[in-house]
Amino acid sequence: MTQSIFKICVLGDGGVGKTTFVARYLTGVFNEQLKITIGVNFYVKKLEFRQHMVTLQIWDFAGENRFRFILPSYLLGAAGAIFMYDITRFSSFRNFNNWMDVFEEGSKRNENSIPLLMVGSKKDLEYKRAVSFEDAMAITENYDKVYDYIECSAKTGENIELIFEKLIDSIMIKQGLI
Repeated sequence: MTQSIFKICVLGDGGVGKTTFVARYLTGVFNEQLKITIGVNFYVKKLEFRQHMVTLQIWDFAGENRFRFILPSYLLGAAGAIFMYDITRFSSFRNFNNWMDVFEEGSKRNENSIPLLMVGSKKDLEYKRAVSFEDAMAITENYDKVYDYIECSAKTGENIELIFEKLIDSIMIKQGLI
């Protein structure tokens, strides 16, 4: 059985639920008491995926502007990335282009292109939706670096596993492992 290590970067505005999302994936539990990320948090998860042993190094970046300057250097060596915004906060969606500038700055130093998945968080708050599914899909279709769009809820667990499965699948295809 082959073994692979993939560095995954999770980026987006502060307060969109990145840390809660990662914690839900790692533990299966929703914890709304998590503190805001300062700089970057780093997590590791080992799993079997399509007859491969995979180690994910998940880098959860702070979303505040004062920390964005460090992001390009942390993207070096990344195998995949997740851009997350809050479906109830239009400003977090509107900042997509700013995040893509940072992403492109960092990813241009990588040998291979980095698969980027767009994620709309807080799907459990559908009744407060400020960004339509169609508007998010339009970005995915019009921006060649983003290969898919999924909405999720760290609170209910909806689509959390699916997001990582799709990203790992895309990374492994890009690297010729499957």
